[in-house]
Amino acid sequence: MAKVIPDSVQKLIDEFAKLPGIGEKTAGRLTFYLLNADTSEVSQFGEAVLNLTKNIKKCSICGNITEEDPCPICADKSRDQSIVAVVEHPLDVVALEKTGEYNGLYHILGGAISPVDGIGPENLTIDDLVRRVEKNKSIIKEIILATNPSLEGEATAMYLQKKLLPYKIKLTRIARGLPVGGDLEYADEITLQRALEGRKEY
Repeated sequence: MAKVIPDSVQKLIDEFAKLPGIGEKTAGRLTFYLLNADTSEVSQFGEAVLNLTKNIKKCSICGNITEEDPCPICADKSRDQSIVAVVEHPLDVVALEKTGEYNGLYHILGGAISPVDGIGPENLTIDDLVRRVEKNKSIIKEIILATNPSLEGEATAMYLQKKLLPYKIKLTRIARGLPVGGDLEYADEITLQRALEGRKEY
């Protein structure tokens, strides 16, 4: 049987299909869009992908993705240095920032404890958080446990509570404005705003 799609086109379809939420059909549409686009547009796209790995690093303080270290949030002295929101992923920071209600700092765990997926506390930045609290215990007054309201998120929040309890810092958990099983990055601003406003001591 004759080859219908050239190898270079099929390779790009296969690469797009590896992305979360992208199926084979969408991967094909994206590939053929680029195939019919101007050369300059394709070059810009390729350059943006290459620069993603070239310019991006992790903030040495909070673990967020950044082009400069420390990241703009950690470097902003006008933000409330006494509150740290602990989240799972960088997209959760984006979601909380959109509410306009939070002006503290962040700590990105890099995921949640999930034994089924082989993710334990040692695979996350929990030890970095504990060291950060230890170093800044005279400044940090509250830790908001803003992990996702899933089984893994709850297990992570409980583990963090045990680890941070000796420091006698106020621990709060974001309120149930979010559905169980939902992710912060997909929640709307109003739901997140209510979740922040209604947080309780943990």
